[in-house]
Amino acid sequence: MSAVPHVHQYAVVIGSSAGGIETLKRVVAGLPADFAAPVFIVQHLAPAFPSFLPQILTTAGKLEAKHPHDGERIDAPGIYVARPDHHLLIEDGHVAVKRGPKENGFRPSVDALFRSAAYIYRSSAIGIVLSGALNDGTSGLWTIKRLGGTTIVQDPADATNPSMPLAAMKDVEIDYSLPAARMAEVLMEKITQPQPSAIAPPADELRRVDIERAIAGGAYPLDTGVLELGKPSRYSCPECHGVLARIDEGPLTRYRCHTGHGYTQDALLSGIEQTSDEALAQTVTALEEGSMLLEEIGARCRQEANTVAADDFLRRARRTKELVRGLQELLHKGRTALP
Repeated sequence: MSAVPHVHQYAVVIGSSAGGIETLKRVVAGLPADFAAPVFIVQHLAPAFPSFLPQILTTAGKLEAKHPHDGERIDAPGIYVARPDHHLLIEDGHVAVKRGPKENGFRPSVDALFRSAAYIYRSSAIGIVLSGALNDGTSGLWTIKRLGGTTIVQDPADATNPSMPLAAMKDVEIDYSLPAARMAEVLMEKITQPQPSAIAPPADELRRVDIERAIAGGAYPLDTGVLELGKPSRYSCPECHGVLARIDEGPLTRYRCHTGHGYTQDALLSGIEQTSDEALAQTVTALEEGSMLLEEIGARCRQEANTVAADDFLRRARRTKELVRGLQELLHKGRTALP
């Protein structure tokens, strides 16, 4: 795909997480009813519950917001909001709503949306990272910049949770850092400018973005060329335990496994810590059950006057309890040490 779609000159993609809903309301409140670029939004929400974000954003501003259907034609003005537990992707003239692998533990993924916008719109893509935890959106914003688009982050001082804007500012060349209340003004100015000259990205860069678009869209990863994305690392995927390939994007390092799950370094560390905690908790539960069974067997042996066996089982039960206490203390220390 070498050309920008003829349907619209620009596209605006927005990603947010913790603290994002109120911020999104402030952004869309300033957009006029005839805003000439389609707006696409990923907000991290609980996957198992319905989302009322389209109604909230429609009420907050002058544009209609909705959850689009897979294959729906892109029209402007209008706001397209990702459905819970589905990636929102941009194709040539329409949207794709898919349940591809999670990225950074999220579906929908901000990065997946941003990469699809960068691939289709190139220098006419405008990416915005708002309030949120960790760094979902940084890789996608880096791709938008790499393919010639415009990068915007919420001023960290204006964000309820500044982690996502700060992460993007650390690893991506940012064009604008703004409070939410000023973004509509900048967007309206931007989309009235002549379309930027198209930049011809390196073929290998386009190939990588296309592979990851296909993975997010639910294509079988091994058929997409997932093994081309990077060299195998020493780490395994916290979700499926497959080998992770390392992908370097400028200063940003991230990982993707052969089944499609993707992680930044921070998200991978968080996933490993969570998996370790879960494994330790399961071990503690198993040991507690073992100690109770040892005590029960020991008590029965004592009733049967089998003193030697009873003492052995009860001694093993005491040792197991000591091990459980040590593991519980380790779990407690690990959790209280987290920021």
